[in-house]
Amino acid sequence: MQLIDQKTKKIMEGCKERARDAGLTFEEQTLEYIITNRDMIELMQKNMIPTLYDYWVHDVDVLREKGKYEIYPHNPYETVINTRPAISFYNDNNPDWLNVMIFYHVIAHIDFFQNNLYFQNTWDYDLTGKALADKRLISRLRSEHGRWVDYIIEFARGLDNLVGYHAELSRIHRPEKKNTNRIDYYFDVFLQEAKNATVSEYMTEVDRYNLALKEHGNLGEDIFFAEIQSRYPEFDAALDKYHAKHKPKSIDILQFLIEHSPFLNRTENEWMKGILEIVRSTSIYFQPQVRTKIMNEGWASYWHETLFLKDDRIKGNEVNFARINAKVTSMPKMGLNPYALGLRMFQWIEEQAERGCYSFEYQRLADRVERKEFRNLEAFSKGRDYIFQVRENYCDFTFINSFIEQDFINNHKLYVAGRRLNKAKMVWEFYIRSRKAEDYRQMLFDSLYHPPKIDIDLERTKDDTLVLSHVNEGKPLVQEYIANTMLGIEYLWGGAVKLETDDAELVEDKERDQELPPRINWTRVLYTMQDRKLRKERL
Repeated sequence: MQLIDQKTKKIMEGCKERARDAGLTFEEQTLEYIITNRDMIELMQKNMIPTLYDYWVHDVDVLREKGKYEIYPHNPYETVINTRPAISFYNDNNPDWLNVMIFYHVIAHIDFFQNNLYFQNTWDYDLTGKALADKRLISRLRSEHGRWVDYIIEFARGLDNLVGYHAELSRIHRPEKKNTNRIDYYFDVFLQEAKNATVSEYMTEVDRYNLALKEHGNLGEDIFFAEIQSRYPEFDAALDKYHAKHKPKSIDILQFLIEHSPFLNRTENEWMKGILEIVRSTSIYFQPQVRTKIMNEGWASYWHETLFLKDDRIKGNEVNFARINAKVTSMPKMGLNPYALGLRMFQWIEEQAERGCYSFEYQRLADRVERKEFRNLEAFSKGRDYIFQVRENYCDFTFINSFIEQDFINNHKLYVAGRRLNKAKMVWEFYIRSRKAEDYRQMLFDSLYHPPKIDIDLERTKDDTLVLSHVNEGKPLVQEYIANTMLGIEYLWGGAVKLETDDAELVEDKERDQELPPRINWTRVLYTMQDRKLRKERL
């Protein structure tokens, strides 16, 4: 692995200038490396972060991918990671014209990383530097605790899809109130619950507080509470007790284990907390990428096509570009290509915004001809601005939910395919099951990343038993993973673990229309892991 040469770097800088002129925004500094396909295989298992901690599963994955590569050689064009500065990797045999196309694609990815609000929790630090520090810590712990380090990593990684990503993100926009917020406690709790103040007494205190602020400005609150403490000496102790009792709840299982596990809080086991925090923070860092796959790849494909077609360096390579671009952005008859779908959605949104189709005036039209001929001159040339707003504020779910509409489906001749058994020929037949936007939208929803929601039952959880509750969202937990995951939780908690969930049973109905989804009976069950033995019972 080595940095690109000065000639190629100059090409990259030229692409940056053109991209900025088109409206993309990103940090000036970037790093570009040339690597072989085999290097790419080794880095992919670490999410392309060279400094990520070592773990035996990475080595197994590398051997498996190398075996696949021997049978099916392939040529990945690029990979870019969301770091500070952004780092991208390129195949070692790309011609210059192809690098131009790829550079535009990478620059659009970087623009997406650094402007989409779902990546906001990744903007404050450089993951490669933090990963290096984490790697060194785990290496030191291995020298002290041996194979137990890998057990803890394995147990933690069994839970790393359950991290509270959205809760972490919400803290940026809705910061938690500080424990020093005396005003809320005094007026909302202390006066009303502890002192049972009457309405007139309560309003008198409000007036006194407002008067103190008016007369003394920034010092008004301190002067007000100086008098409160002289009248109620117990106020400070009551405030501390209230905050201790109403401490914010942990946002996910890993965080709860770090803060409340009796086993991990033992002096001899506190080193394990560092490993859990590393696994948790790494998972949260990568959560935005799996939640914006369609948008991210569509945005990059939109810009590599838009900018490269205007670049004079395409001359003489139009056919080669068309061939490679078609491989990347062609819509498959079956399955999902995020590059192709995202590209067409951004192009469609831009066209619709240019016509003013996201205005109330257009939405209220019911006539098909009127909707087709609708034009709003005030919206002309604002389509590009609109997709920049979409790029900033949406994730895959909201992107699909907002912009997959019937006109888009009809325009691109999209459909949902079905499969049925031809009993006469004993072969599977694929057919067009639906061309409705709601069915296509649901098919896309089903393909999105959606980990299970598992809550901690704080009322029933005790030091010797941790109680978890799975929220039924229409999909059962994967049975084969339950035992090993609960085994890991039992070890990290230091006691029994109970998990309430729902088992799904298909209802046999020979008269059911094969086009309709099967009927399911849900049964609430309780899994108990104790002394490394799993027990299951119906509730």
